Amino acid sequence: MYMFQCHLLSVQIKDGRENQIWYLKISKLALAFAIIHSKPPGKSSKEYTEHLAKTVSERDFGWKWKVEVLEAEVLRLRQELLLNRICPRFCLENRKPGTSAETLLNQESINPTNYSSQLEDSGCDVSNDSAFDSLGIASDFHQSEHNVKVPPLNLCHSSKEQSLTAPVQFLQHLLEIRKLSEGGILQADFSELENDSFTICNSVSQLLDGLTIFYNSPKFPVSNFLTEAVCVLVSLITDTKLSNHVLKKCFKKLEEFKKNLIQIILRNSSVNRFQALHSVSETLILLGRNNILRNSLISLLLSEVRQFAEQLLQAHQVQSVYDITQYENIFPLCMILEKLLQNKTEENVSSSDYEGEEKIKFLKNLDQIILHLSDEFPLFSLYLWRFCNP
Repeated sequence: MYMFQCHLLSVQIKDGRENQIWYLKISKLALAFAIIHSKPPGKSSKEYTEHLAKTVSERDFGWKWKVEVLEAEVLRLRQELLLNRICPRFCLENRKPGTSAETLLNQESINPTNYSSQLEDSGCDVSNDSAFDSLGIASDFHQSEHNVKVPPLNLCHSSKEQSLTAPVQFLQHLLEIRKLSEGGILQADFSELENDSFTICNSVSQLLDGLTIFYNSPKFPVSNFLTEAVCVLVSLITDTKLSNHVLKKCFKKLEEFKKNLIQIILRNSSVNRFQALHSVSETLILLGRNNILRNSLISLLLSEVRQFAEQLLQAHQVQSVYDITQYENIFPLCMILEKLLQNKTEENVSSSDYEGEEKIKFLKNLDQIILHLSDEFPLFSLYLWRFCNP
């Protein structure tokens, strides 16, 4: 009885699918006849069909654009509401013209000198041109995580950067509140971040997506606004309190961002790509200032370098042609990996279990790989040897 019911059900499903296919064919045929009968004189059926398709497509694009605008406005309002819940006084003062975090300092009679030096002594001051590399970020970004300045937001930027405006502004304000509350100037309740993970996740995601778009097709010199965006991201992940919230809610997105940057380095085949590769490399090194992100980034880099070494060995053994562009692009990854391992050794940070497993895989048979590659690829072999003997 049960088998009969199952068979009957499968027959009904099959019949239903056949009916759907039949109705679809009839609908397409009816649409074709309608187009032929309604086409204006002087136009062929094909031209009229293409015209209708274009009209519908333009309407769909218009609706999509309106939806995106409304979604952006909803997120902006949620950001404003969240900031207000965290620190009502900051939002109230921020609405006044000419009022900023520095103005709040002047209103308080506590020692302003210490706080001012805390904000100004930073590698992220965009007014110090000599401290910046091709990305606009100090290459030697080793200030204490409490000394990272949040640069003022410059709203004069290109259309490519427009999607970054709202998340950068929101995250800057969050960092300002954090600094002011740490100095005892404002009272802030950061537990509100736990109650609205959507806003923090979407803001960080928009920031990472915007930076990925830039790195995929960079333009130099880099604007101050994009420099500020990277500074905000680095400040966020190195702040002792805010980084916990960000990593808890956005770890997968940050992992995806790191993987995207690594692939951008590996796949870039532009003749003048080295300035762009240096910019991406600097950003990855800055992300490594967070211990958790650094451990996972080291694992990703070990895996990529190991995979490339095996591919290069295979090409060498069968005397086949290897990708010279990818060979050149592997060196930025090697330099990033060496820098992260060096920083980790200096800070005496323990390895994660996952990183330990990846390192075991990396070291397996690596001596043999180095031995076979050392004559023809001495520089790459030297890097591999140094990773084995840090």
